[in-house]
Amino acid sequence: MAVAAAGGGGGGRAQRSGWLEVLVRERWHKVLANLGGEALVLSGEERPDGAAHNGLGGDGAACRGAEGGGGAAAVRTAFTDPPEQVPEAVSNKKRCVKVLKQELGGLGISIKGGKENKMPILISKIFKGLAADQTQALYVGDAILAVNGTDLRDATHDEAVQALKRAGKEVLLEVKYMREATPYVKKGSPVSEIGWETPPPESPRLGCTSADPLSQLSLSIHRDKKRIPLKMCYVTRNMTVSDPENRLIEVHSPDAKHTVVLRSKDSATAQAWFNAIHSSVNELIPRVIAEVRDQLGKTGIAGSREIRHLGWLAEKVPGDNEKHWKPVLVVLTEKDLLIYESMPRMKEAWFSPLHTYPLLATRLVHSGPGKGSPQSGVDLSFATRTGTRQGIETHLFRTETSRDLSLWTRSVVQGCHNSAELITEITTSCTYKSQECRLTIHYEHGFSLTTEPQDGAFSKTIAQYPYEKLKMSSDDGIRMLYLDFGGKDGEIQLDLHSCPKPIVFIIHSFLSAKITRLGLVA
Repeated sequence: MAVAAAGGGGGGRAQRSGWLEVLVRERWHKVLANLGGEALVLSGEERPDGAAHNGLGGDGAACRGAEGGGGAAAVRTAFTDPPEQVPEAVSNKKRCVKVLKQELGGLGISIKGGKENKMPILISKIFKGLAADQTQALYVGDAILAVNGTDLRDATHDEAVQALKRAGKEVLLEVKYMREATPYVKKGSPVSEIGWETPPPESPRLGCTSADPLSQLSLSIHRDKKRIPLKMCYVTRNMTVSDPENRLIEVHSPDAKHTVVLRSKDSATAQAWFNAIHSSVNELIPRVIAEVRDQLGKTGIAGSREIRHLGWLAEKVPGDNEKHWKPVLVVLTEKDLLIYESMPRMKEAWFSPLHTYPLLATRLVHSGPGKGSPQSGVDLSFATRTGTRQGIETHLFRTETSRDLSLWTRSVVQGCHNSAELITEITTSCTYKSQECRLTIHYEHGFSLTTEPQDGAFSKTIAQYPYEKLKMSSDDGIRMLYLDFGGKDGEIQLDLHSCPKPIVFIIHSFLSAKITRLGLVA
């Protein structure tokens, strides 16, 4: 994880700029941060005192899994692959390695050096799981002597970049491991070591503005700048790092693998930085929704037709730890609430959310004072409860601002009401007075209980009631539903053969939607 500390604000063309400090490998390094409309750029080109910024880099922002014990870092560097781990048989000998370039991720390397630096073209990073890494024959510190027969021994850095870009699907690299070059591969601005390189999404429009996989993977580290595209980043506070002084801002990558933490000189400046970055991310959401629609086409998303709203929320992790929250991507469609662990990159991933909850069986619950909320003393949390066949499932979410809280709560409530008007009717089998029946609940017409048709005969209506006749409903939480419509029959007892909570919640949604439509308070 990379941590940065902010100085003052600034002007210029960016929305906000200022000097930050980045903590890499437990050392602070001052860099310049510039916030534009779509990206946060961290630059290690110059120091305030005019001295060259040429300190040692480190691991940069580690994968979240590595910090939490859930996985390894996504990038191989000279720190993760030290020279002593490279076989002696490889050292200082020319080798030819064939790499099959991937559509998503290209070669999967970063390079340093070039004629202008009086150095060969050196592999400085290898991205795990991508093409170069899959060969198991390339090393950080390998000098690239030729690409598909094109000599790079006298090439500039930019010439090498272009040669690699022009290479076809099969790329033949002539390389030679140079153990003596390892210090140069390690050397450089810590900005270049901030881990933010991830394979681009299946739709280039959801990634960087450039569709070239090599450029998206930051092949060139020229000018020691790290550009963090803000599209679908999660900007939060008090998530993964303790912040007793209220000076930290966390920026999480869309794939949930990387985190950069910014620290300001004081709480007020931190809030100003947070507001600026958060606003930039929010302004990009309508464009993201449009791009996801284009990506999914007519197939829709996880059984739904369209996305109404999406964004990141903090979800309370069940347990005794009051401050344990995790980021989740929440998507509202015309009929479902979907929860993902990260922004889906491939089209197929949209069809497999972590959780799917029908809005018709979901209700919004206002929580108490939000312990651990980003702004001290401000309750920015809300909860949803969904009736399922296993019982009631509750999720407690935390937003980042009061405006976010208002938007999300309004979207959930409106989503429940819209779903009621869209679906109109639900039917479930049940047993009434030892007779197999069907209970139908209609958004407009209320309740009807009919017999199950036997041997081709038509079903018979046992009872019909409008909503205004319903005096009370209850359940045993196991299988029995009790509906009291008054009158001589008294309470109707229905055995639903499974947990009655979905039906109970659907009745509530229908009633709430009807009351709201009448202009009354639900």
